Amino acid sequence: MFEISRRSALKIVAFTAASSSVRHALAEGTETLPSWAEGDAKARILEFVAATTTKGSPDFVEPAARIAVFDNDGTLWGEQPMYVQLAFALDRVRQLAPQHPEWQTTEPFKSVLSGDMAGVAASGERGLLELVAATHAGMSAEEFEKIVSDWIEGSRHPTSGKPYTAHIFQPMVELIDYLKANEFAVFIVSGGGVEFMRPWTERVYGIPPENVVGSSIKTKYELRDGHPAITRLPEIDFIDDGPGKPVGIHKFIGRRPIAAFGNSDGDFEMLEWTTAGPGRSFGLIVHHDDAQRENAYDRDSHFGRLARGLDEASARGWTIVSIKNDWKVVYPE
Repeated sequence: MFEISRRSALKIVAFTAASSSVRHALAEGTETLPSWAEGDAKARILEFVAATTTKGSPDFVEPAARIAVFDNDGTLWGEQPMYVQLAFALDRVRQLAPQHPEWQTTEPFKSVLSGDMAGVAASGERGLLELVAATHAGMSAEEFEKIVSDWIEGSRHPTSGKPYTAHIFQPMVELIDYLKANEFAVFIVSGGGVEFMRPWTERVYGIPPENVVGSSIKTKYELRDGHPAITRLPEIDFIDDGPGKPVGIHKFIGRRPIAAFGNSDGDFEMLEWTTAGPGRSFGLIVHHDDAQRENAYDRDSHFGRLARGLDEASARGWTIVSIKNDWKVVYPE
C-alpha cells in the first residue's frame, strides 16, 4: 500500500490507492513528473506548460481556455490483451447467451461465443458498444453503474492477476495532476462507453464524471414503479472514436483543446483537431514499445493500432513518447 494522507484515505477506496499516491506526492512538492525520464518528451511537456501558463509569455493562455483531452484505453491504462470494457462485455455475453440463441449466428456475438477475438476486434468500438447495449438494455443508469463498479473492483487482469486499476499508467496520472495544478481543465475523450467509465474515473484518475466524454447508447426517461429513472435502450447513440472524437469534444466540451494525448490511430483526428487551432498547442502519442514492463505493439495490433500516427507525428510536431525510454515506471508500485 502507498502512504497517503488521511483525507485521501477517507475519500478513496483501497483499489485506487495507487493513483492517489501519485497526487499526494505532487501535493508534497516533490520532483515534477518524477516517473518521466529526463529527455525530449518530458522537456517538451514542461516547456509547453510553462509557455502557456506564464503571464507575459507570447503563448500565454487564459485558464478558461486551458483544455486538455486524454484518450483512456492505451493512454491512461493498459488495453492488452483486449480493451477492459470488452472483457466486461464478454463476461455478460457468456452469462446471458443461453437466453439468446440468435447470438450464435449474429456478429459480434458469434465471434464472442466462438472465442474469435480477432473477429470481435474487427467490429471496433461500434461492435463493443453493441455488446454492452444488448447485454445491459432495460436497466436503469443506476443499476448499470453498480454493475460496472462491482465488476471493476472484483475482476482481475488475465495476465497479471491484479485489479485492472493496477494497470493505470503512473506517468500519465502524474501528467494529469501536473496539468490540473497549472489550471488546466482535464477531460477524458474515449471510444469506450461513457457510462462504463464515469463510475470510477474520479477515484482512479481524479477526473470527475462530468469531464468524461465517450461513446453512448440511447436512453429514455420514464417512471419505474412511480420513481423517475433513466433507462438504457439497446441502440447506439454516438461513437466517440476517430473523427467522432472532435465531434464529441465540440458537442460536449464546447471549446477546442490546446493539448491532446492519445496512443492509437483512433486518436488521430483528436490530435489533428487540437493542434490545428490558433495559438500554442500540444499533441502527444504514447508508443507501446516496452515488451518487458508492459506490451510492445503498434501497426499490426487488433487493439490500439498505431500506424498513421507514427508516420505523421514528426511532420505535425507531435511528441511520441516511448514507454521503454521515457518512463522510469509504468504502473504504480
